[in-house]
Amino acid sequence: MTFLGLMIPLLPLLGFLVNGLLGKYLPKGSAGWIGSLSVLASFVCVLLIFKDLQAEQAISIDVFNWIALGDFSISFGLWIDALTMIMLMVVTGVGFLIHLYSIGYMHGDEGFTRFFTYLNLFIFFMLLLVMGSNYLMMFIGWEGVGLCSYLLIGFWYKNEPFNDAAQKAFVMNRIGDLGFLLGMFFILFHFGTLDIQTVEQLAPGLASNGGLIMIITLLLFIGATGKSAQLPLYTWLPDAMAGPTPVSALIHAATMVTAGIYMIVRSNVLFALAPDTLTIILWVGVITSLFAAIIGLKQNDIKKVLAYSTVSQLGLMFVALGLGAFSSGIFHLVTHAFFKALLFLGAGSVIHALHGEQDIRKMGGLKKLIPITYITFILASLAISGFPLLSGFFSKDEILAHAFEQNKIVWIVVAVSSFLTAIYMFRLVFLTFFNNFRGSDETRSHIHESPWTMTFPLVVLCILAVLGGLIGLPAIFHVSHWLNTYLASVTEPSAALIHHGDGISHGLEIGLMCFAGLAAIVAIYLMYRKYVMQKAIPESEESQQGFIKAIANKFYVDEFFENAIVNPVFKLSEWFGTFFDKKIIDQIVNRTATTITSGGQALRLSQGGNTGTYVLAMVIGIVVLFIIRLLI
Repeated sequence: MTFLGLMIPLLPLLGFLVNGLLGKYLPKGSAGWIGSLSVLASFVCVLLIFKDLQAEQAISIDVFNWIALGDFSISFGLWIDALTMIMLMVVTGVGFLIHLYSIGYMHGDEGFTRFFTYLNLFIFFMLLLVMGSNYLMMFIGWEGVGLCSYLLIGFWYKNEPFNDAAQKAFVMNRIGDLGFLLGMFFILFHFGTLDIQTVEQLAPGLASNGGLIMIITLLLFIGATGKSAQLPLYTWLPDAMAGPTPVSALIHAATMVTAGIYMIVRSNVLFALAPDTLTIILWVGVITSLFAAIIGLKQNDIKKVLAYSTVSQLGLMFVALGLGAFSSGIFHLVTHAFFKALLFLGAGSVIHALHGEQDIRKMGGLKKLIPITYITFILASLAISGFPLLSGFFSKDEILAHAFEQNKIVWIVVAVSSFLTAIYMFRLVFLTFFNNFRGSDETRSHIHESPWTMTFPLVVLCILAVLGGLIGLPAIFHVSHWLNTYLASVTEPSAALIHHGDGISHGLEIGLMCFAGLAAIVAIYLMYRKYVMQKAIPESEESQQGFIKAIANKFYVDEFFENAIVNPVFKLSEWFGTFFDKKIIDQIVNRTATTITSGGQALRLSQGGNTGTYVLAMVIGIVVLFIIRLLI
């Protein structure tokens, strides 16, 4: 299994090297298949290991000794356990489907080969992130996916706003990454190692030093906040929709943004020892989930709606982590990967059919024109809305049950957030697919279903979005919760440190499930009544007022950052350039030069060329030296 473990990240890396170095010499379009098949091969390796590796087992692979300083050493090592396996199946499985979809979506693009080169490199770094046996390896993957995100968001680099979006994502992620880096320094200083398993074993020994554990976990959480787009470092994610739609599906729905969730679950023992940090994580997740859901209500760009939905759903995962329900957070991560990747790819299929149109106010009536896209999209929308018996229903219900047991206020807020999810998703569905087409007749005449390379991934992801909840059926079904059982070896050490209570009764859980399912159905009906029966159209920007206008303008958070941070920094830079640089630095340099010049001119007077003067100076010098020698 060691060989298969090594091949998992190496195969996408090989695809990157082949496309990057030899792409221009290969037949047209082959880069897409090379990139896709390399990820598929990696997925096959994951399945072969999954078949033989027991849940309580782990594989440690030390590729080579990377850093050695005295007694301290860091290996270039890989670690594969139950948590790693879940992430590997998501990254390679969903990653392959998105690669395959991209063959059709990016067909004819002048940067086709470059796109798949970047995409393969991203998969490699994401695999390195989840397979790293130590925090430094994780950090390399962490930074690598940040780099690839920058490259893919700004893929169409001739468009200046797209470049700005890429830079924004890069800079805001660096803010979070600084927290992660400082957290690593604290771990190294106090534990003497960055090996994750060793830190987990040593962590309980520092339980009495609550301040140290809290500092470490807060710094790591800052890193997770940036990567997983939580308040206040979330604004890069909606702007990241500037990249090609498959990029949104891969990086900003199924993989990269879940890195923060993975990192916290991987470090669950550290976080379990820091209850105050868990409380902070909980409330950041609660506020982010509700805040982003409210913003999603009034967005009209099909991808922006899904972007704010991602921020909101990530907030829900952080709620689970803050409650100490680490496996529940991973459960929702997995189901979210299925239905959110499907939603983004479905949105891409709509955009492809409409030749680049993304405004849902200019859509409508597409369900008969692109039926496969419609069916898969509406099922994904039902799943994310928590419609009964679909995947999102079970993963959300589990988090809501934990919230109800531990904090009723959290349960109320998260329940409202889940209700709003159904509102904005079916606002999107009904405006896009129902009633009459609101675009031009010329555009309508060219609408057609996407090619099979795009629809096949939609169908597979749709099946996963519908049935994915089977991996975590609640106790009322009297079956084992497979995911909880599978992840037990990873989460049990922290479970012993966190008191979860006795759980809720089956009757109460059934009541909560019925309430959540009914809320989703009511939300869908309200949107159907408004946008299908009454045929309402979202108001124009000019007619919006008050709170509605604030929501449509995303509560002016970007404007706040612009005025509170960006503009002051530019003004400080301007002051530094005009005042400090010219008035102080330049003056010091100029006065130094003037002083040296004046001194040189004075000394030049002593060099008159008179031989007698030189002889007299020499005699005086000899006499002075002679006197000094006698005195000493």
